[in-house]
Amino acid sequence: DEYQWKGPFYFIQGADPQFGLMKAWAVGDTNNGDDEWGEEIRLAEQAVRAVSELTPKPKFFVLCGDLIHGMPGTRWRQAQERDLKDVLRRTDQDIPLVFVSGNHDIGNAPTRETIAEYCQSWGDDYFSFWVGGVFFLVLNSQLYFDSSRCLELKQAQDAWLDEQLALAGKHRCKHIIVFQHIPLFLRDPDEDHDYFNLEKSVRQELMDKFHKAGVRAVFSGHYHRNAGGSYRGLEMVVSSAVGCQLGEDTHGLRVVVVTEEKIVHRYYSLDELSNQGVGKELLDVLAGQ
Repeated sequence: DEYQWKGPFYFIQGADPQFGLMKAWAVGDTNNGDDEWGEEIRLAEQAVRAVSELTPKPKFFVLCGDLIHGMPGTRWRQAQERDLKDVLRRTDQDIPLVFVSGNHDIGNAPTRETIAEYCQSWGDDYFSFWVGGVFFLVLNSQLYFDSSRCLELKQAQDAWLDEQLALAGKHRCKHIIVFQHIPLFLRDPDEDHDYFNLEKSVRQELMDKFHKAGVRAVFSGHYHRNAGGSYRGLEMVVSSAVGCQLGEDTHGLRVVVVTEEKIVHRYYSLDELSNQGVGKELLDVLAGQ
């Protein structure tokens, strides 16, 4: 039934609640300073309340990675996960939650074990789903950043992705939208590689694959700032964090409206979304006006 177009809808994208980073960043010790996360709890609670009270309801709420700050095997990881889950359970039960793995969730150089631990706690590290004629792909971008310790898992995701993109073409979906933690690029498809984007040859291979398949947009986090650009009709959307900000943006969420012809989105601060809801300009797009 979800293969069929049913009219415009919208979803909410967030990224990097990252319980523990604000204290670690403030004290300058990102490896050991994440022993407090009360402020992140408050921000996540505000995000969940804002999303749950929206009218009409979004189709789903996706969090694009770095759910917590504690890397696999670190001291505070289990407590951070427990507290985030306690907050997320308060999301309106009619709004599905979609989770994307980030580098802090599975490690900068993930292993079969760290990925298995993530999957047990949060669900599959890559998967696809349909909503009203639109095909969504969730990818494990860490396998594209450093798969040196689990190369066979990257190869498996690559083969799966090719199959999924072929499937999307067969079903003639209205749009294909990708979620991943690490952006392909921040502003320019040809920019240099650093911590916040994918290596250039890997990036080019994915961009060409997405372009050929007709992917319309890739939504990511990781940068803790808003950014983005385009490549041959493919839009790269980088959303700032629910949690710790590394630039001038505010804690927030992105509202994404999907129509038959286009994908329209806007980043809202948590205060703005809590107090005013979705703005009239996006509601008009949703209503087809």
